[in-house]
Amino acid sequence: MENREELIQKITGMVLEHWNRLSTDPYQVPVGISARHVHLSREHVETLFGAGYQLTSQKSLSQPGQFACKEQVEVCGPKGSIGKVRILGPERKQSQVEMAFSDCRILGIQPPVRTSGDLKGTPGILLKGPAGEVSLKEGVMIADRHIHMTPEEAEWFGVSDGERVNVVVPGEKGGVLGRVLIRITRESRLDFHVDTDDANAFLLKQGQWITIRKDDAR
Repeated sequence: MENREELIQKITGMVLEHWNRLSTDPYQVPVGISARHVHLSREHVETLFGAGYQLTSQKSLSQPGQFACKEQVEVCGPKGSIGKVRILGPERKQSQVEMAFSDCRILGIQPPVRTSGDLKGTPGILLKGPAGEVSLKEGVMIADRHIHMTPEEAEWFGVSDGERVNVVVPGEKGGVLGRVLIRITRESRLDFHVDTDDANAFLLKQGQWITIRKDDAR
């Protein structure tokens, strides 16, 4: 795990890079590709890995305070299963599983497209860990495309929390990704989050810069 000084330097460098980029390309955002992953509650961490177990940070993620864990679980659906699914920290109040549509076909489930944390009415799934199993009654979703930004960045872009925008992708398989949700918090770092299905369809690369467009985004 990175020490505090290294983490501060890393975040500072990212912030400076983003603001320098915004100064020359004012409507661009960087891409963050999100693979299938699981968020766990304290109760479910202990069920899957043992009493008192603490998740181990392996790599810091783009959003401050969030990290990929060393720990993985198997996600089991009615039709099939996917092993070695990464857990992301920190722990949450309620467990949640985020899958791409192609993953859901393997599992044999049809979850809705949802914003993280909006779990009502989502299907459940079985999680298997080295110490036990957890049968979730709900919590599986296909994550909504979204852009994280701070209030200052939102003012720069002229957008508001919950607004929908389009994102224009250049290149050989370029096009427009529509209905991208704006998510604004003071703790955010500018990042456009898409799942692996969207990334593969548009040949997107991690860290690539693409353009926000506000027209016809409903």
